[in-house]
Amino acid sequence: MTDVKIINDRLSIRPAAIDDVPVILNFVRELAIYEKLLHEVVATEALFAEHLFGERPVAEVIIAEWEAKPVGFALFFHNFSTFLGRPGIYLEDLFVMTDMRGKGIGKALLTHLAAITRERQCGRLEWSVLDWNEPAIQFYRSIGAVPMDDWTVQRLTGEALDALAAQQSS
Repeated sequence: MTDVKIINDRLSIRPAAIDDVPVILNFVRELAIYEKLLHEVVATEALFAEHLFGERPVAEVIIAEWEAKPVGFALFFHNFSTFLGRPGIYLEDLFVMTDMRGKGIGKALLTHLAAITRERQCGRLEWSVLDWNEPAIQFYRSIGAVPMDDWTVQRLTGEALDALAAQQSS
């Protein structure tokens, strides 16, 4: 994923580079503000540099630029479907700056990510959306996304994660 994709005379999408780490962290913070979750952001530029561009990258980022200025991003990584027997792509975050919404940037990011999904012969592209984020839900429906209503995300973090991991040595 090294090519810049020109969408139109104003919009392009490109893979992020290590110099983009401050921009990525800023986008994450802006997304967290929108989602009312800024208090949960503990990520740092150093962590992003290590995990996105270090010795063993675990996620990738594409940047949308409007007139050569970063205005949005998508952060994603591979997962695997045992049912399909193929990898998939999980979209962790998609964000477009508030004043740039409505210009097709979010759709362009998703379209680009769908093309990456197909190029890599992945079986699916999936993501989560907050239940209250009606504008996003309506947008996702408009592009053909289907809700997985029978599934509930489960998560272990902090003390619960530590406690379960500690049972390994017991």
